Amino acid sequence: MSYAIVGFGKIGQALAHAFARKNIEVTVASRRPPEALAPQARAIGPTVVAKSLRDALEADTIILAVPFGEHREVAKALPSWKGKTVIDATNAFPELDGLPSSAFVAKSFTGAKFVKGFNHLIAATLAADPIVEGGHRVVFLSSDDEDAIAPVADLAKQLGFAPVELGKLNEGGALVHARGRTWGQLIFQDLFKKEQ
Repeated sequence: MSYAIVGFGKIGQALAHAFARKNIEVTVASRRPPEALAPQARAIGPTVVAKSLRDALEADTIILAVPFGEHREVAKALPSWKGKTVIDATNAFPELDGLPSSAFVAKSFTGAKFVKGFNHLIAATLAADPIVEGGHRVVFLSSDDEDAIAPVADLAKQLGFAPVELGKLNEGGALVHARGRTWGQLIFQDLFKKEQ
């Protein structure tokens, strides 16, 4: 399984730290050329490799960590998303025709297995070691595709987190959606489980 983080702001870098801590190779990309990202990527760890967006999208699993409005530009970079898993770590601030933000984003990634995850914690918390006080920091996952959550839950465990499945995007997933003035009850909740 290969991984890429698209977006190298605070959340993208926080996730890169999580991969580096476990020596799991991950590609990072953004609007900027790879040479601009390379010094920061190297500073995070040797398993974090800056590449072009096109090269990053060759990964099996892509974590979307771009500002919300930029998801469409990323989606246009591939003619088909079939066979890819997209993990949506974005949060939306505009209203979206009543849709949960991930349901709105998923429409742009036709054919992808789509999972909402890693979005409810602030960057500093996400970057910190998830193993604390004998427990594992919780990450919430939701998807309308039942087959999509298991491999993302496995990745979360590899990174040291305790995945908690919330079900479909517009059901339990609504608990971790931030949109407009409506914030899900689990946004910014820093929770731990004794076991993964």
